[in-house]
Amino acid sequence: MRPIIALLTDFGTRDHYVGAMRGVALGICPDATLVDITPDIQPQDVLGGALELAASFKYFPHGAVFLCVVDPGVGSARRGIAADVSGYKFVAPDNGLLTMVFKEGAPKRVVELTERRYARPTVSRTFEGRDRFAPAAAWLAKGIDLTALGRPLTSWQLLDVPDPQSDDGRLSGVVLRVDRFGNLVTNIGRRCFDQFAAGKPIEIAVAGHPVTKLVATYAEAAGSISALFGSSDHLEIAMSGGSAAERLGLSRGAPVSVRLKADATR
Repeated sequence: MRPIIALLTDFGTRDHYVGAMRGVALGICPDATLVDITPDIQPQDVLGGALELAASFKYFPHGAVFLCVVDPGVGSARRGIAADVSGYKFVAPDNGLLTMVFKEGAPKRVVELTERRYARPTVSRTFEGRDRFAPAAAWLAKGIDLTALGRPLTSWQLLDVPDPQSDDGRLSGVVLRVDRFGNLVTNIGRRCFDQFAAGKPIEIAVAGHPVTKLVATYAEAAGSISALFGSSDHLEIAMSGGSAAERLGLSRGAPVSVRLKADATR
């Protein structure tokens, strides 16, 4: 199978940035298949990038290399890193972009990108994605060992991503992201929800707004604000044919609560 390099950035499609990274990668590993996860992470939204990466990487063949650049600290003292996690390899700035990947599986190895032979001869302080990260990803796709890229690390930056909390008949969570359809995706996973509810009747609210019902598909949410488990197996607040985020005026950080109905706690 041809090596795969998957790109995730906040560069958008208007400018040359993604194309330049692709060109550098192909110059080193011309056999690579280049795949975009998305170039449309909101500018400088490291958490948004971390969530999209975690929702997608596991569906790639093992051995895929992920070139991830959402980098508000470009050109600063923040490090560039490469990591080996669950049979995949990742190249990214050390700013928490790999937080959710590391939550799903402890990294086998993490190194700092210090070996200059695996970067371009001149590294721009404003475009390390092209000059440092793309070459490193391409060399990994070409087959070099991760340890060749630089010195090993035992610590790295992680984002403070809240976990849902359960207390006194209430499961409390938060909206982590809003997708392009206006669905409010929470940090409450299906397993956590099922353990809490245990098949009992529940009530759901988001920022004080009652959620009409728990449904299985978006079509069932027609005309009302409903909850369901989306493809990432996290509880979402949705509205078929419209945007729940716009209807409710909510965004990331909105509180979500799941309560056992009064008669269910007896």
